[in-house]
Amino acid sequence: MGRAAWDGRSRILAEFGLAVRSHGEELHGAGAVTPHLHVPGTAHLRTSVLAAWTDHLTGLLAARTMAPRVPVTIELDVHLYGPPPASGDVRGIARTVKAGRSIFVAEVEFAAGGEPLAFGAASFMVAPDPAVRLPEPLSVDAPAPAGRLSVPLAERARCARLEPGKASLPRSEEGLNSSDTVHGGLLALAAEESVLSLAPGGIVGSLALRYLQAARVGPIVATASLRRGAARAVLRDSGNGDRAAVMAAARTFGP
Repeated sequence: MGRAAWDGRSRILAEFGLAVRSHGEELHGAGAVTPHLHVPGTAHLRTSVLAAWTDHLTGLLAARTMAPRVPVTIELDVHLYGPPPASGDVRGIARTVKAGRSIFVAEVEFAAGGEPLAFGAASFMVAPDPAVRLPEPLSVDAPAPAGRLSVPLAERARCARLEPGKASLPRSEEGLNSSDTVHGGLLALAAEESVLSLAPGGIVGSLALRYLQAARVGPIVATASLRRGAARAVLRDSGNGDRAAVMAAARTFGP
């Protein structure tokens, strides 16, 4: 499952380079598009990066309501209006939709070059273990992390396409959340890679994730099917009884 904030263990996610600032009740994020964040074989930003940024921005909003308890992502989706950019800055504005006693919902609007790029949303619940607490400080009103990806994202995360329709993501110490499980943003990457392996040269235009349980052991194996641009995928924790960790749905653009 996803977690609300990227702590020191989520190093891979921090290398995406998102800076977050408070603007009243909103959170504003900004990140630069680099070639290492591109879909392989294209000059377009990965949709899984927008999914990870959606998780981060909405999760930080959830933390304001649920702290010191930990918000856990249960659903997340992101939808593009068209092909994403090759360079420049992407900006996201996150707003609270519902702050209930047990469920928190927030949305994000992304723009690039002054034009609307995508929108996303996420739902959270309180982590069932009351002993789990949020790390402090949360990454708000601080500059973007100094490090940036120096290799393509899938290579950095060691996410490999095994065959058409199948991708594998190992458990990495640099890709964990504060409860030592695989970060939801990297699970989005695995889902995206499994779909893209069936659509060479294409990009994912919409991605929806339902987090069923924490991915604890790994490798996480994503298996996808694609028909007329509509895809679905199941991500299973192969080291934990092959249990389903995520259900995903996607729609592709191009090539």
